[in-house]
Amino acid sequence: MTVSTHVLDQQRGRPAAGLPIRLDRHRGDTWEPLAEGVTGDDGRWTAPAPEGAAPGAPTEQGTYRLRFGSGPYFTGLGSATCYPEIAVVFTVADGGEHHHMPLLLSPFGYSTYRGA
Repeated sequence: MTVSTHVLDQQRGRPAAGLPIRLDRHRGDTWEPLAEGVTGDDGRWTAPAPEGAAPGAPTEQGTYRLRFGSGPYFTGLGSATCYPEIAVVFTVADGGEHHHMPLLLSPFGYSTYRGA
């Protein structure tokens, strides 16, 4: 499974570059961190393969979460936001599939969907 995202800043009409992201997997009663990074200049981020796994290798079925650091992103732009963090929780039924989870973002709203 690979996980990627493309974050677009709707207020500014451009990619959300430098936005912090973290990918977690739900295990039992906790969330296990898998990967973290920041979006590139094009607003894109792809989670690296787990340690010891080949890129794109199948992974476990389960529940995963992308955490987007919208608070630090908008603070860096000098803009207030009512969402300090946006969490997108999704289910992986087929560990061999690619999961693209775009995020359309503004200081006071957001939208997400499963992309291709």
